[in-house]
Amino acid sequence: MKVKDLCRKHGFSEPSYYAWKAKFGGMNVSDAQRLKGLEAENTKLKKLLANSMLEIDAMREVLKGK
Repeated sequence: MKVKDLCRKHGFSEPSYYAWKAKFGGMNVSDAQRLKGLEAENTKLKKLLANSMLEIDAMREVLKGK
């Protein structure tokens, strides 16, 4: 089956297929699951860092006014 037909059958574009293949092509299932978990954790940590930086900035503004 051609990639074009496979993508049409499952409802996604060819560039999406090739991006997925570049990212996950050489991995087995456990590696892909681990990567997905690490990406989720990384996203969570980035949000926590952004919130902490906002709090620090707000505290600096409050202290600057005193």
